[in-house]
Amino acid sequence: MYRGHTVGVVIPAYNEEPFVRETILTVPAFVDRIYVVDDSSTDDTWAEIRRAKALDRRRSDRGEPAGERSRIRRNGEDGPAREDPERPRADDSFDDRIVAIQHEENRGVGGAIKTGYLRARDDEVAATAVMGGDGQMDPDVLETLFDPIVDGEADYVKGNRFAGRRDRGDMPRLRFVGNAVLGALTKIASGYWSTGDPQSGYTAISRRALHEADIENMYEFYGYCNDLLVKLNVARLRVVDLPNPIIYGDEESHIRYRTYVPRVSWMLFRNFLWRLRTNYLAYDFHPLVLAYGVGAGSIAVGALGTLSALGGLGGAATSVRLLGGLVSSLAFVVGACAFIGAMAMDMRDNDHLDEVILPDRGDPVGPAAGPGPGDASSVADDARLNGSGRAREAGSALESDGGREAAPSGSDRDAPAEGAPAEDAVE
Repeated sequence: MYRGHTVGVVIPAYNEEPFVRETILTVPAFVDRIYVVDDSSTDDTWAEIRRAKALDRRRSDRGEPAGERSRIRRNGEDGPAREDPERPRADDSFDDRIVAIQHEENRGVGGAIKTGYLRARDDEVAATAVMGGDGQMDPDVLETLFDPIVDGEADYVKGNRFAGRRDRGDMPRLRFVGNAVLGALTKIASGYWSTGDPQSGYTAISRRALHEADIENMYEFYGYCNDLLVKLNVARLRVVDLPNPIIYGDEESHIRYRTYVPRVSWMLFRNFLWRLRTNYLAYDFHPLVLAYGVGAGSIAVGALGTLSALGGLGGAATSVRLLGGLVSSLAFVVGACAFIGAMAMDMRDNDHLDEVILPDRGDPVGPAAGPGPGDASSVADDARLNGSGRAREAGSALESDGGREAAPSGSDRDAPAEGAPAEDAVE
């Protein structure tokens, strides 16, 4: 348990045979449940998961503390983990710490995470984080991710690689542009205007969020993290951003941004309309819906009219076309003003639902950063949320001792085509 709360970790794995066993065995001792989901891998990922589970069980039978005894990477070298009697331990009420799940058909990284989330919800785990099966996430950051949830100040915690102006690091230009575009679109679609870097794989979710958000219909492929933010907002749940560094290893991203960005953008547009309909029409009415509608309609009509007028200049009835172009341009300007006004109202209505913890500009962000926040008295994860308290103390950067890439969990891996149904074979 962590500070009196049960905590879990979901590890999605697709063709991660070389890394998944080490990833599982480096999960800290205080984690009560590890949900490892093999997304129908074509290599020996499943066998490695079974080996890790058997090894963990044998060591548990011998009385060795889980996670702490594993061999972990420290500054590029393997060595025995440090034993620390002060660190929290797992809750012994769970029979098996490692829950191995195998999809019969590939469902994508979002589908694997959804499977883990649903199992964590069934087990009533108080807070659940995600770690990629490739071992790129430093397990030491888990405590920092869990703290705002344990303190009752967040329902969902995520890393933000762009919390500081200098935090772009060595991110490739195409990836940076793609993240910037999706970040802006996700702000509009989700209503979380203060948060950024929606593609970050550093996340933790509360039990309350697993119950109240529409997890069953979570997007199952790349873009699941953007989709989840919209679902969290519709459930009126609070999101907190924490800074984390950008550190890239030798692995190459397999995301095709030229197709990925348009597909996720279309998904976000549909989710945006769903959010407006649910939050501001179905259960309540807010004038921002009218402002968005008038703004979008006027922008579309104005743009088309202006382009049509410009295309017809030089021909017959040029003065009429010019007048039409001026009217269309005015409609475009009015529409833009209405749309901006709608966004301003949207920001005000959702301002209490998100918060960004900015790094101290005088301190480094990343491996050289200082330690995370200390312990405090725990409260229920469904406590009344407000914008003050311990979440602001969590401003120290997420640490990455091994210098490995802080990338979305499994999101830089190829996945087969969408829509394939699957059944879970749960051990």
